[in-house]
Amino acid sequence: MKKPIVAVVGRPNVGKSTLFNKLIGRRLSIVKDTPGVTRDRIVADCEWAGRPFLLTDTGGIEPRTDDLILSKMRQQAQLAIDQATVIVLVVDITSGVTANDMDVAAMLQRSGKPVVLCVNKCDNIGNLPADFYEFYNLGLGDPIAVSSVHGHGTGDLLDAVIEHFPEGEVTEEENAPICVAVIGKPNAGKSSLINCVAHEERSIVSNIAGTTRDAVDTPVHNAHGDFLFIDTAGLRRKSKVDTDIEHYSILRAQMSIERSDVCVIMIDATEGFTEQDSKVAGLAHEAGKACIIAVNKWDIVDKDTYTMDRMRQDLERDFSFMAYAPMIFISAKTGQRVDKLFSLIRYVHEQNCMRVTTGMLNDVLADATARVQPPTDRGRRLKIYYMTQASTCPPTFVCFVNKAQLFHYSYQRYIENCIRGTFGLEGTPVRIVVREKGENADNVGGPKKG
Repeated sequence: MKKPIVAVVGRPNVGKSTLFNKLIGRRLSIVKDTPGVTRDRIVADCEWAGRPFLLTDTGGIEPRTDDLILSKMRQQAQLAIDQATVIVLVVDITSGVTANDMDVAAMLQRSGKPVVLCVNKCDNIGNLPADFYEFYNLGLGDPIAVSSVHGHGTGDLLDAVIEHFPEGEVTEEENAPICVAVIGKPNAGKSSLINCVAHEERSIVSNIAGTTRDAVDTPVHNAHGDFLFIDTAGLRRKSKVDTDIEHYSILRAQMSIERSDVCVIMIDATEGFTEQDSKVAGLAHEAGKACIIAVNKWDIVDKDTYTMDRMRQDLERDFSFMAYAPMIFISAKTGQRVDKLFSLIRYVHEQNCMRVTTGMLNDVLADATARVQPPTDRGRRLKIYYMTQASTCPPTFVCFVNKAQLFHYSYQRYIENCIRGTFGLEGTPVRIVVREKGENADNVGGPKKG
């Protein structure tokens, strides 16, 4: 049996994201005392009384609105309701029962799903205020008093939720999915790609920069295997970040890079390379992640026979610091070449996890030093005694030498190219650590990143 899904819904600014973060035990959803901060569906693993389930945070439901973003948020909330096993309706005791609460409650009753009514912001311990009993008018049974800030009442809430779970054990996944962060500057088509690979409206898409705020996880299973795609907020220059919400969004995007296995760097083909693209790619490069450069919106570019070759050459020059990253030209809107992206993701992930034996490494090293002599300085020549692989993700190699200062960066680059020429390592950065023989492991000058 798959994990039950619990959707947290309600009108804006009743504390859904605060409750969501409290229940999962970490700050995943952005919390701000402003309506409409959460827009997409945020999903996380949760457990209570030995019963694992998936908890879904949703944007505030505005039953009557003509605003584009608010209407998209309502659609996302409706999708969460349709997929849910149990629904938690969150209301605010400080504002009492509102017309929107009545409309949302009626919508949930029509869904036919079990609903648990959570009266939030009951922060004072002791007798409940008389206003609490007003929520019986919603017709959803006994309300449960909760303080999402302090955690009061969350145990009673979860007890009521798991009563509606179907009987049977949850089957665990045998293989962990490949975690893929989709990163780039605003309006590059990140959310459109997520919707394309998921075959559903998983993320809100609009031409308004900054539509995506949270990092949205989307599991994808297909013939290529299991993947977890993370839709991230567009990364803008610091000088352009003018709100706390956007600042938190960028932090979430950077955290997504850290927890990912592969980063897909989205480039807008209609704009070409920008300085911000270089900075975004640099974050993934410095984190040691396997990388793919995906040139999006290829369907609307005016093309001739050599357009792709010219753009590929331009991007190879612009991304010279990560020449290892393969390039793919896609259209997230039409699905052009998106299927090929999956096999490329799996390939670069395998390269990032590659381990090479010490014997094979030293054969390559011997051949490399025989073809190009190590550098000298003031009559003293660099000696590389041997090389070994210290770790993977990214592949990190330790070179033991007679004098670290003699191992010039250009010669490190040459050794790296020899390793890549033999073992591939396409799509992944390579790190070389230089260590003088007999040197204590704690006295390393730091890895040289390539």
